[in-house]
Amino acid sequence: MLFSTGGAAIKACGLSSLQVASFRSGIAAVTLALLLPGARRGWDRRAIAVGGAYAATMVLYVFANKLTTAANTIFLQSSAPLYIMFLAPWLVAERFRPRDLGFMLLLAIGMTLFFLETSSGVPTAPDPLRGDVLAACSGLTWALTILGLRWLAAGPGAGGQGAALLIGNLLACVVCLPGALPVGTAAPSDWMLVVYLGTCQIGLAYLFLSRGVAGVRALDASLLLLVEPVLNAVWAWGIHAEAPGRLALMGGAIILTATAWKAWGEVSE
Repeated sequence: MLFSTGGAAIKACGLSSLQVASFRSGIAAVTLALLLPGARRGWDRRAIAVGGAYAATMVLYVFANKLTTAANTIFLQSSAPLYIMFLAPWLVAERFRPRDLGFMLLLAIGMTLFFLETSSGVPTAPDPLRGDVLAACSGLTWALTILGLRWLAAGPGAGGQGAALLIGNLLACVVCLPGALPVGTAAPSDWMLVVYLGTCQIGLAYLFLSRGVAGVRALDASLLLLVEPVLNAVWAWGIHAEAPGRLALMGGAIILTATAWKAWGEVSE
């Protein structure tokens, strides 16, 4: 649920995309360092490489949310499994299976529907096409992040995942900081939103996730995490009256249903 509040909160913040991306990640880095002691260890080249992919995801997510609807952003990012299935054989030596073709086809159809719907934009989504492209790119970088975290878990010492998340936030903060300064005039509510995004929407969310996945089945974890894209659209609709188009809703429904079906099939094998 905390993850899902990102889209609405980013849209409500009057700071620029670079400012939100930089300050949000900077605060998140401090929060993760305090809440997850393991993130302060395991800083090596492997963790830095994975952190780079995660940093790109963080920045692209903010930019996409400022340009297109929150629903489009999170649903397109949720297409990461499509990229994972293409990349996994080369990056983490996970074999591609013929029965995965149906899943890949559904995800591809779901993604295509987002780009078939033309929109002139609304105040909270002024450039839907460009935002959708950035959101699709964030799906790719999120896929690389997930594969990288698997790589770290299977590597020497079987650690470094927390370090990669911390490094990623630090990188996002530093890379965006030159364009974020000077800040100029900002309302107190803007700073409150940035602090919330860093501490709660990222920091506390990852703390709860790291604790929670240890006590539930893989299927339960993957299905419970589907709450994020659904509620992301709900918060944006309730707070900003931002309603995604019909094709976007259809595409999102296809992506979520296919992901749930894939997770169920993996566990029931």
